[in-house]
Amino acid sequence: MKTTLRPALVLFVLLSLITGLAYPLLVTALGQALYPAQAAGSLIVKDGKPIGSLLIGQAFSDPGHFWGRPSATSPQPNNALASGGSNLGPLNPALLDAVKARVQALHDADPGNTSPVPVDLVTASASGLDPHISLAAAHYQVQRVAAARKLGVAQVEVLIEPATERPLLGLLGEPGVNVLRLNLALDALQP
Repeated sequence: MKTTLRPALVLFVLLSLITGLAYPLLVTALGQALYPAQAAGSLIVKDGKPIGSLLIGQAFSDPGHFWGRPSATSPQPNNALASGGSNLGPLNPALLDAVKARVQALHDADPGNTSPVPVDLVTASASGLDPHISLAAAHYQVQRVAAARKLGVAQVEVLIEPATERPLLGLLGEPGVNVLRLNLALDALQP
């Protein structure tokens, strides 16, 4: 027994040190050296205080800001500690009721908008934390935001492009508009 137990314990300790200590430290050091902003959480700091992250959605609800995707986290929206989907399947009546209520809220906030509601404005992402919306979702909201801020549509429309993140290598994924970046540009336009 001693001949089999000792090599097993040595191997266990060795692999624990490699996979539990050395590898995480190496990956953390490389991440902080090569991508310091991302490794620190992609925080946006204003007046010395963090106001958000480009990686986690935020709940904007006033008509003068662009709205992100609904969050599936509860009790508070966009809670990174409660990340996860709602687990409601496409045939679940609760999901259908939630989507109908979200569509109605969008129509109530902008009654003159007769365009089809983009799906990402009424459905949560798998993590419930998505900080991006589609270009269609951003353009859908321009009229409401411009009216609420008493700005021209063109003044608001021009802010979408700089907040748009393109697909990786121009191939992987779809363009997405970072809602926090877009709303910060909007706030800078009109304090």
